[in-house]
Amino acid sequence: QFLRVTKQYLPHVAHLCLISTFLEDGIRMWFQWSEQRDYIDGTWNCGYFLASIFVFVNLFGQLSGCILVLSRNFVQYACIGLFGIIALQTIAYSILWDLKFLMR
Repeated sequence: QFLRVTKQYLPHVAHLCLISTFLEDGIRMWFQWSEQRDYIDGTWNCGYFLASIFVFVNLFGQLSGCILVLSRNFVQYACIGLFGIIALQTIAYSILWDLKFLMR
């Protein structure tokens, strides 16, 4: 009985659980824009403009990917985009050499 009632909602809940990290990170970037920009600028010495573009690409990439996955439109492309965001963040935040973080 329970499965019959919830059957139409479970795929949406499952997708939300799978993309929750990207959703949280995108929302956090929105509220911590200046901190993220300053960190990228301080780490890479690329200036506010390029650091702002990087933060915007991360923010837009994550939130648009989440919206596409939840709406079930272009899911394959959204997943490829989210994977690209992971690769971009791994390089930009110097996570590649942090073994403890990568294992987590």
